[in-house]
Amino acid sequence: MNEKEWRQEETGGSEDAGRIINIVSHQLKRMISFYTWKDCGLTTMQNRVLHYLLAHIPETPVYQKDIEREFRVSKSTVTEILQLMEKNGFIVRESSRRDGRMKRILPTEKSFAIQMDVRENIRMAEEKLRAGIGDEDFHTCLMVLKQMSENLSREEKEMNLCGHAAQNKEIPQGDTSMAIRPIIRKGREEMYE
Repeated sequence: MNEKEWRQEETGGSEDAGRIINIVSHQLKRMISFYTWKDCGLTTMQNRVLHYLLAHIPETPVYQKDIEREFRVSKSTVTEILQLMEKNGFIVRESSRRDGRMKRILPTEKSFAIQMDVRENIRMAEEKLRAGIGDEDFHTCLMVLKQMSENLSREEKEMNLCGHAAQNKEIPQGDTSMAIRPIIRKGREEMYE
């Protein structure tokens, strides 16, 4: 059996969506890093965060939790991103007047100076992604990707609950479905690394 036949058999005769999404993600990151942000020192994710921040300031205060929610990344990942952006002079964090534990994230003059470049880089990347794809197909693609993201978010919540239950030994006797979920998760992560 050749690789194509094996993949079709493994995925029920269809393409593996996770593999294709992973490939597109890596291609997009390579394209962005090749063409843009070399001069300003932003990574792809930092650029997206800065774009989000600039789009919401000054109307809405932006906090770390907002970025975690918007990009669906962990607290530790966002902390690392923000620390680097602060170190490189793109943002400052200012204590909230209501709750000193919360830090409002504010763009610096350096960020405002490159704001047009940031927007142009994202526009260019989106243009390249959309090349040869009609509006209706593109809209359908976005809807499907958003639904996939929602599906995975539900699964992550379940896995977190299962992990918490397993740590507290709350798994009912004979229920192996919850016990094996962390193993399945680890295998899936390794598959897409």
